[in-house]
Amino acid sequence: MMQTNRRTWLQQIGIVTAGFSVAPFKALALPSVKHPTVTTTADQAIRLSSNENPYGPSPLAREAMARSIGSSNRYNWNTAEQLMAALAQKNQVTEDNILIAAGSTVILDLVVQSFAAQGGNFIVPHPSYTNWTKRAEQLGLEKRSIPLTPAKQLPLDAMLAAMNSATRMIYVCNPNNPTGTLCEHNALLSFIKTAAKKATVIVDEAYIDFTDQPSVSHLVAENKNLIVVRTFSKIYGLAGARTGYAIAHKDTISRISALQTWANGDVSVVSRAAALASLSDTGFVKQCYAQNIAVRKYTIEQLTRLGITCIPSHTNFIYFSLAGYKKDFFGVLKNNNIQGTFIYEADGQWTRITVGTLDEMQRFISVIQ
Repeated sequence: MMQTNRRTWLQQIGIVTAGFSVAPFKALALPSVKHPTVTTTADQAIRLSSNENPYGPSPLAREAMARSIGSSNRYNWNTAEQLMAALAQKNQVTEDNILIAAGSTVILDLVVQSFAAQGGNFIVPHPSYTNWTKRAEQLGLEKRSIPLTPAKQLPLDAMLAAMNSATRMIYVCNPNNPTGTLCEHNALLSFIKTAAKKATVIVDEAYIDFTDQPSVSHLVAENKNLIVVRTFSKIYGLAGARTGYAIAHKDTISRISALQTWANGDVSVVSRAAALASLSDTGFVKQCYAQNIAVRKYTIEQLTRLGITCIPSHTNFIYFSLAGYKKDFFGVLKNNNIQGTFIYEADGQWTRITVGTLDEMQRFISVIQ
């Protein structure tokens, strides 16, 4: 099966990229680390709030999107199959282990719906990515929030201790949003093995591509209580294209997909073309990875110079404390047309900022210092 998937995937990538002769187009080119060419003028808002990739979509993705517009009058049956095959190959699973939806949050919503009728509780670390949890509570599930460790690491042991017979789901965002911290891989594997005996473990890997840590998706073939959630919103630069997917045991995928009116069908032809092309543009991903490391390092160094405590980050954002900051941080950002976030933890005045381009982060540092 995997050999067939590999041949199919290579053929599909060839179809998407065939005829793409991407000229040296400055508007599409990713800037180098030393000489960034993506700039933001003084009258443009700098978006440092939603962890978007400031360099994407990739050139191949943009080409594929433009070429697919003419096919938007047709349903996306063929591209749905192509993307599922490509994702199966990328993650070394079968197509039966993949479910595609219009963003990873939609996947989380489907998982919530699959458990809502049972009642009970779900466990999440705090702070973490919890945009989806309101829906869970609306459907009658009890939310149990477990505080992070003093080092802002996920409290895996405490989360296990909080489980009981009514626990339906336990959520791990790795790396964690908003802290940028990363679970030690073996500790995470041990956690999954233990927690999955009692409840479904959701591992959100939205930011895993900014690390060198392997995915835990290889466990799904034998573990029906593990769901891995991935997205094209971050390193692939397709946040607005709304494409995410789940990797899980085939029986689990079947159960969740039954909640979709049209399984794997809510992502547009244009978005699917972009996602498929993005998978082949490995050079763009590597450049984004390297650029993010360089600009993140610069930003942390500058924040530290200003006496601001930062948590080491494994993502495209930085978590830091405003406890000793004397100015009105959010007022300064607003007055300078920079979009930030908010206070995630009152104790220590912890907030988060997205890593933009070097030019954007230089402007950010200049206005807050």
